[in-house]
Amino acid sequence: MEKAMDDICEYILKIDRLRKSFGAYKVLTDVSYCLRKGEIAAIIGPNGAGKSTFFNLITGYHHVDGGTVHFLDREITNWPRHRIARAGISRAFQVSNIYARLTTYENVRQAILAQEKSTLNIFTPAHRLAQKNTLELLELTGLMPNRHHLAGILSQGDKKKLELALALAGKPQLLLLDEPTAGMSSEETQETMELVKRLNREIGLSILFTEHDISVIFGYAKKLSVLYQGMVIAEGTPEEVRKNAEAQQCYLGEEV
Repeated sequence: MEKAMDDICEYILKIDRLRKSFGAYKVLTDVSYCLRKGEIAAIIGPNGAGKSTFFNLITGYHHVDGGTVHFLDREITNWPRHRIARAGISRAFQVSNIYARLTTYENVRQAILAQEKSTLNIFTPAHRLAQKNTLELLELTGLMPNRHHLAGILSQGDKKKLELALALAGKPQLLLLDEPTAGMSSEETQETMELVKRLNREIGLSILFTEHDISVIFGYAKKLSVLYQGMVIAEGTPEEVRKNAEAQQCYLGEEV
């Protein structure tokens, strides 16, 4: 039992034989997965492979049918979403959740105040602390020059930075990113992923992301796991997965 707990503590995320079905359709079948603390890793696979469902089960958006999810030293299987978020797991979605009619600063400040369950009363200590934390997050994500701009007019790349800032408002230890570069130019893609890399390096954030851009996958992930028809068919370093015959046949093809 002691060794099992040591194994769990070595990882920030440890998933054992996760299963999920919708009716007769099996989306995930006995998926096991481990993410080490401070690691950047990617879950890849074709559309319909179960990537989004995998994230939804980790973050409490879907009910787990079978298996377990451990975060740090605690089992969090089927915890409510808000409890999982407060435990230290945050998620940035593929579909934007920013408030277009608020400024960049206001978006981040509201996210921070929501985490603290505070009010917008400018005379409270919580509000003053939120101001400080907001400016720090804007600086960290490179959004300080755009802090007074309405979120709705930001470039796609800056909107993604804002989504990252919102996801960081609760000071998570693990960040899940759902296709972080979707709809971006090559320049915006590189800038966004360099920010992700910097967050990992500077604040020790563990990061798990899904992505279809092969150059992003092999350029930034230290570990890859290939999902296909609800099962992990290959896992390892980018080079190991690149050479895996089943991964090539089912997903990578001639792209690599």
